[in-house]
Order: sequence, then C-alpha cells, then structure tokens
Amino acid sequence: MLEPLLNQLNNMRIILASSSKPRAVLLSSTKLKFEIFPSDYEENLDPRDHTFSDFVEKTASGKLNDVYEKLKNSNPQPDMIIACDTMVNHNGKMYGKPKTKQEAIQCIKDLTQSNIPNQIYSGVVIWYKNKIHKFTEVTTVHMAFLSDEEILAYVETGEPMGKAGGYGIQGIASTFVTRIEGDCNNVIGLPLCRLALTLKEIVNKH
Repeated sequence: MLEPLLNQLNNMRIILASSSKPRAVLLSSTKLKFEIFPSDYEENLDPRDHTFSDFVEKTASGKLNDVYEKLKNSNPQPDMIIACDTMVNHNGKMYGKPKTKQEAIQCIKDLTQSNIPNQIYSGVVIWYKNKIHKFTEVTTVHMAFLSDEEILAYVETGEPMGKAGGYGIQGIASTFVTRIEGDCNNVIGLPLCRLALTLKEIVNKH
C-alpha cells in the first residue's frame, strides 16, 4: 500500500521510537527506511484512570515526546516520528508485560482457562510536520484451553516475558490461538494496515 509513497517517504528521516524487535521487523517489511531510537519514557500511567484506548495512546505519546525532545536539535532533524504502545484487555482487566514468572503463569491462566477472548489494543502516535496524528487499533484473540501443566511449560520457555499479555503470537503461543478477529500484526505489536493508511493520508495532505 505504501509503494507509491516510498520514494517520498524514503527521502525523509523517519524514527521508530521503540526498542521492540518485532515492531521493527514488521515496519521493515513495508520497505520503509527508518531509524530505531528507543524511548526512555517511564510507563507509569494508572490503568484505572484511563480507558484502554486512552491508556495506549497516552503511553505512545509519552514515548514520542521523549524521543522528540532528544532529537529535535539533531542534524538533520527527524521528519517523522512513530511511536506505539500495546496492551491486552481480558474481561475488563488490563494486562501489560509480566514482571515475574508467577505473573506470567496467572496471566496465561486467565487468558486460556476462562473461555473469554482477549483484545489487543495498540495506540499509534505519529509526529509529522509539527502535527500529531493518533489512532487505536483493536484485535480480538480467541485461545484454546491450557492445563496448568501446559501453562507452566509455556512460561518455562521464557517467551511470555517482555510481552504484553504474556504471550507472543508469532512464537509458541500460535499453537494455542484458535482464531483472530482483526489485524494479526496488531497482536505482534504494530497494526501495519492502519499505519499505512494513516501515513498515506497525512503525507498526501502536504
């Protein structure tokens, strides 16, 4: 979808404000040229004070602002900065990245033993020509039932650590995902189709 715009975009200095390898791999698949500049933004918003969309968009905005402040005086200055935040909602509760093995076990237990699908919320914020553009993409993931033994074995692989909701759909977790409604890339961490549509819209405006 970005093909007609790539010549124009690839003459810009585009920054991905993320340390996420899966996000970088996804964005690279579009043939877009970009630099990775991870944010040091402290993700400390209280989920109880925000809607799910508001939470991920505000966190992504914090990442973007942090990187913008660090690069605004660089030469050349960035032409565009893209930031993203992803979290999982299950039965009204927000799940981020598990900090301990026990948290990961409880998280996967909740997601796979309740017969209730989970929703992936990704908030994307783009800075371009001194304007901010933002959106939230939501994908629903249905999971098969896992026994306590299977959950422990999955957590022992180490895959859940560092991933929102404690699972990586592009990894072992693909073996217990029964159905996805929406953009699969959003579950990995970057809603590529919506991002491409937004880039097309904002670049063509100028």
